[in-house]
Amino acid sequence: MIIKSLVINNFRVFRGVHEIDLEPRLTRKHQTAASPIVLFGGLNGAGKTSILSAVRVALYGRAAFGRGMNSAQYQEQLDALIHNGVGISADKASIQLIFTHSQNGVESEYRVTRGWKRGQKDKLVLEQNNTELSSMSYDQCQSFLNELIPPGISDLFFFDGEKIADLAEDESGEVLQTAVRRLLGIDVAERLRSDLAIYLKRHDSAAMPDNIKAQIEKLESDRTAAEHAAVELTNKASLCRAKIELIAKDIEKTELDLSSRGGAWAQSREQEKAKQFELDAERKELEKTLRAEIEGDLPFALAPNAMQALLTQLEAEKKAKQADSFNSELKGFLTELEQKLSFSLSNSFVAIETIKECLNERESQQVKTDIQLDLADREYDQIKAQINNQAPSSYKRFDEARKRLAIVEEQLDSISINIARAPEQEQLEAQLEALKELNSRRTAAIVEHRDTTEAAKRKYREAIDYARKVQKLHDKHKVASTAEASLTNAQNTHALLAEFSEQLTAVRVKQLEAEFIKSYQKLARKEDLQLSARINTTTFDVELIDENQHTISRKGLSAGEKQIYAISILEALGKTSGKKLPIIIDTPLGRLDSKHRDKLIEHYFPEASHQVIILSTDTEIDEAYFGEDYLKDDISHAFEIQFDGATKSSKLREGYFWEQKMKEAI
Repeated sequence: MIIKSLVINNFRVFRGVHEIDLEPRLTRKHQTAASPIVLFGGLNGAGKTSILSAVRVALYGRAAFGRGMNSAQYQEQLDALIHNGVGISADKASIQLIFTHSQNGVESEYRVTRGWKRGQKDKLVLEQNNTELSSMSYDQCQSFLNELIPPGISDLFFFDGEKIADLAEDESGEVLQTAVRRLLGIDVAERLRSDLAIYLKRHDSAAMPDNIKAQIEKLESDRTAAEHAAVELTNKASLCRAKIELIAKDIEKTELDLSSRGGAWAQSREQEKAKQFELDAERKELEKTLRAEIEGDLPFALAPNAMQALLTQLEAEKKAKQADSFNSELKGFLTELEQKLSFSLSNSFVAIETIKECLNERESQQVKTDIQLDLADREYDQIKAQINNQAPSSYKRFDEARKRLAIVEEQLDSISINIARAPEQEQLEAQLEALKELNSRRTAAIVEHRDTTEAAKRKYREAIDYARKVQKLHDKHKVASTAEASLTNAQNTHALLAEFSEQLTAVRVKQLEAEFIKSYQKLARKEDLQLSARINTTTFDVELIDENQHTISRKGLSAGEKQIYAISILEALGKTSGKKLPIIIDTPLGRLDSKHRDKLIEHYFPEASHQVIILSTDTEIDEAYFGEDYLKDDISHAFEIQFDGATKSSKLREGYFWEQKMKEAI
């Protein structure tokens, strides 16, 4: 398949008609085969994604926007795609896509034209080799396109480079399973097996007793009803999930509004008041402690030098008083001694004079101290204990209380400010009530979503159970007609196809593993080259295996590594299937580091397909990558998307960001 051209009219940012040539051309390097890359360059918001969207909408219509979309939602999406720039309000838009596609070795050219008016259903015209397929209705044309390029496959060839990393996060294996079955032809065998089962059931039913037919019809009716109920419940669950997300956004908005009005302060107001009460009580106790210390022994600690001088003075006075008392007693004793000696000794005068001289000499050598305070010994000991023992302890208690009081007063000031910031509860009553009501609604929606999901599962189980009962009745009442050759062949083929499908899956998966390893090692950094892969043939889950045969969690990969992983899967699928489909990549290098970018530029884009349409910014495919050393010879031609801020619209110019400047310089 080759996309030859795309014509868009009033589509998204593109005003009027724009015809884009997408067919690869011969270049200097590729003289016999066209260069594969068609490059689009545009800044963010210029309209690169619009090119990818146009291709998908042209081919798939409603399916381009995902599953589960009803007609009204599809119409809203189409209306939103109509250009609405400055000075223009178009009421219709259209897309025309021309491509070649081969079926059974015969190549045909197809022209798909999808147009719509605001508020009206889109129209689809399909031409084959310039002949309109007018006999086909809208739905038949759409089914025909879906058969040419199934939507499940197109997601893996027309993709957003940043979003494709979601493939690495798909633990269910559903995306890869669908792609493998369709690309590798496994689904054809399964469809044939399903058709044969229907054929056998019809022939079984023709010869069944009427009562058995009635039972089967009843069971089929119940199964259909259960399936419809399950689908309705699944859709309802999806609506519940959407409702939960909308309520969550409203809650976030209300919380932001509440916060802007001081809600955060209001919520802690009572706590702040309680803390303020505790701190105020502590402050009073601390002040009481400080006063008690000031009234007690603390003053003795505030003047240590003066207190030391006081103790020295009191000690000296104590010694002086002791000396005076001793001298006074000694003098009294000397008078008594003098009298006794005068009676006892005949010549006592010399002895008495000698004693007096000794006493006078001793008294003259004593330090004279003026008695100023004249404290008793008990009072002196009390003051000494206060200064040396009690005053230091008092100062320590005082200092601790003083420092704690400073902290408490600082906290009280801060709390007072917080309380002043907080609005009164009445001012936030409306926001708080709204928040309470929204939380209540979200809880109810979550419960409803859970109950609806469980109900849908029950209905699906019921439908499966009815289908099993129908199959049991068919198996139980096999009739003689099964002996006919056609039925015998159908039964044998039905059994054979199950085995064939299983073996084909195993073979194809092995091929896919080998191609994935080749692609991954080609695109990964050097430190990742030892990695291999293992694909489960039942779940189609891909496991990355390191050199020690340990499984690597894909959740632990970076965004860039996930993108490399996903692109390796896509390249492996393309090579294993042998299908020749073009690749369209939007924002191909956004999440990648420089090493991964170089690998992708050198080893993926030039070899990915016979037609590779790249939608890039100037920072992804930059001047270096656009140059001779990288992609220059592999680029067929390029377009620059130029956005006009005045008209809010874009136009295309053939060339790339720097190409015109290089031509002018040359």
